Amino acid sequence: MSRIGKKTIAIPSGVTLTVDGQTVTVKGPKGQLAWTIAEEIELRQDADGLTLAPREDTQRARAMWGLSRTLVANMVEGVTKGFERNLELVGVGYRAAMKGRSLSLQLGYSHDVDLAPPEGVTFAVGKPTEVKISGIDKQVVGEMAARIRKIRPPEPYKGKGVRYAGEKVRRKEGKKK
Repeated sequence: MSRIGKKTIAIPSGVTLTVDGQTVTVKGPKGQLAWTIAEEIELRQDADGLTLAPREDTQRARAMWGLSRTLVANMVEGVTKGFERNLELVGVGYRAAMKGRSLSLQLGYSHDVDLAPPEGVTFAVGKPTEVKISGIDKQVVGEMAARIRKIRPPEPYKGKGVRYAGEKVRRKEGKKK
């Protein structure tokens, strides 16, 4: 039995959740998200929320059960609160700036790296060395943060690069004479 899958997803006030076959659509104050659940999962909408259960006892059905419940719960949280990832730029001359809606990064290359946000994602630059990525879809926000980090990942000798806020970079000792 999936401990995560058998939990009921509570629907807060101001959020409408509609089930059309295997497609779940969630509308809330921040926007709308839709996702199609695997055929192995059965959906039941009650007064207290949405419950998911496997149709048969197969390995794939058990695997999709907890995943589907988590994805729908993330959709509900996304349209009510939203998601955000914070990045830190560590290094001399590393900085970020906004150019309209897009993000311009100076990361030690001979050119600036300009990134346009995907649909539903916004960038914010508080300090020149901090970038905040926010949106309603957890996967898109996390993927955008990973793409920015991949441009200049933190290196282990001086710790320079783009890192997640609070990320610990494992440092190495330099050469000895």
